[in-house]
Amino acid sequence: MTREVGKARGLLRHAPVEGTFHHVRLAPSPSLADRIAHFWSVGWDLHGGPPQRRETLPHPTIHIVLQAGRSRVHGIERGRFTTVLEGRGSVFGVKFRPGGFRGLLGRAVATLRGTSLPLDAVFGGDAAMLEARVFAVDTDAARVAILEDLLTHHLPPADDDVLRVADLVEAVATDPTLLRTDMLAHRAGTTPRGLQRLFHEYVGVTPKWVINRYRLHEALERLDAGEPVSWTQLAVDLGYFDQAHFIRDFKAMVGCTPGAYARRAR
Repeated sequence: MTREVGKARGLLRHAPVEGTFHHVRLAPSPSLADRIAHFWSVGWDLHGGPPQRRETLPHPTIHIVLQAGRSRVHGIERGRFTTVLEGRGSVFGVKFRPGGFRGLLGRAVATLRGTSLPLDAVFGGDAAMLEARVFAVDTDAARVAILEDLLTHHLPPADDDVLRVADLVEAVATDPTLLRTDMLAHRAGTTPRGLQRLFHEYVGVTPKWVINRYRLHEALERLDAGEPVSWTQLAVDLGYFDQAHFIRDFKAMVGCTPGAYARRAR
């Protein structure tokens, strides 16, 4: 069964700038859909203008990022991810589902948190020409075909826990009433401690981190909508004890207060 890619979440809005931008997400083949969330392609041409900053609040996922001379496997960034686009360029990547990279890594995904690996650490000799092959073709579909061939060769069969954690993280992303680790542990049929161990091994961050991250994604979506917001009610809806804690967490992750972000989004 092919899953829908869905809309992008966690992208921080900035003032419009001059330039041409390309962002496409492509669904994987059904045979890889249990481990791969989607493939993605980003391109830009700033037409001689100044460098531009782009920021996201990353998901609890591992990415293979292919860029000329800079291709790596990237673990989960705990904070805000910031990149600067200059001139003209392109990047192609693979976003794994939570837990989907465990079989390739061969150890706890938490060991990759906040860091990256060269491609050959995962794919051995098959990594040598991967970057050149991907950027030698002209279409995103052709690039997907190259990467799917590589991944099909290297990915071991998914075990039950790979599918289990992917479903649990997806539940957090789609169910705004999941606000605490004990609630998620109950849904998983385990204890909070057992859930912690499972996430350490397969996801790379704690269940609490995942819940907080997706609740902040929800906050961004509400602010991006441009509708009037009650900060107190929003804090309660997201599981915070009070407005002050919500504003503190939001500012730490996004870099400004919710009010300032809402004005920027408008």
